[in-house]
This record gives sequence, structure tokens and C-alpha cells, in this order.
Amino acid sequence: MIFVTVGTQLPFDRLIRTVDAWAGRTGRRDILAQIGPSELHPQFIEYHPFLSPPEFTRHFSNAELVIAHAGMGSILSAMSLGKPILVIPRRAGLNEHRNDHQFATARCFKETGNILVALDEQELGAQLSRLESIPAASRIGLYASPELLAAVRAFLSNDERIS
Repeated sequence: MIFVTVGTQLPFDRLIRTVDAWAGRTGRRDILAQIGPSELHPQFIEYHPFLSPPEFTRHFSNAELVIAHAGMGSILSAMSLGKPILVIPRRAGLNEHRNDHQFATARCFKETGNILVALDEQELGAQLSRLESIPAASRIGLYASPELLAAVRAFLSNDERIS
């Protein structure tokens, strides 16, 4: 099953339209989408505006692939479960977000190779046509590494001396 999530704040119809059109062309029917506060009514995928937290967790955990906006919550959740994830950033110019910070997030993760990134609908369609080759996200732990914690402590310790 493919689970698609757009978060809960704003519609992301561009993502949902692209996945729905792909499902229509390919006949793929094992797709469930959480589409947020949208007026869109997909034709080929099952969808819900919102899911309860337990429902969301169940679908996310059971998915073979997650397709999402480039939000850190979705990315980190997929990485903590070792789930393959394909993300597309929201665009402020299309009123999908307040700014374009998701592009920076997507580009950073794209460089690491830990997740799959599509920067627009055309790339998303191309990635969807290669589903079999989408790797699982690099698995991360639930907690920060001792090295990161030490670096943060050192930074804060130095910062306190400066003030």
C-alpha cells in the first residue's frame, strides 16, 4: 500500500492531482491519501481530509511507500521506520506554504541520498514510474546520537560564556 500525506495545515492539491492521475493511468488502486483541508475529490485513490493520530500511524507504519510534502515530520517518521519516502516540496508562489523552506529541506536530503525527492510534478511522475527502484530511507534512531548531544552541549556552554 502507498500512503500519501500532505500534513494538516494547507491543501497540497498539486501532489494529490499528480498521484491521482498516475493511479488512473496505471490502474494502481492500493493508494490511501490524507489530503488535508482540500476541496479536491480524487477519482482513483482512496482519500480522507484528516485521519486520527492512531489511524495515521497505522497507515504510515503499514505503507510500503510514503509520498509526502517535504515536511520534517514526514521525513523523520519515514526514516525512523526505515520506510521508502518520496517527497515533493510545497511552493509558496502557488499558495501551498508561507515560504519556500521545503525546497531547502528537499535539496539537503536529496544530496544525502537518504530519501527520494521530486522538485516538481514532472519529476514526481517520473519517480512514480520507477516505484520498484525506490530504496528504503536510511534508518535513524529515535533519539539524538551522543555525538550530536555533546556538540549541542558544547555549543550551549560556549554561548553562555559569550552572554
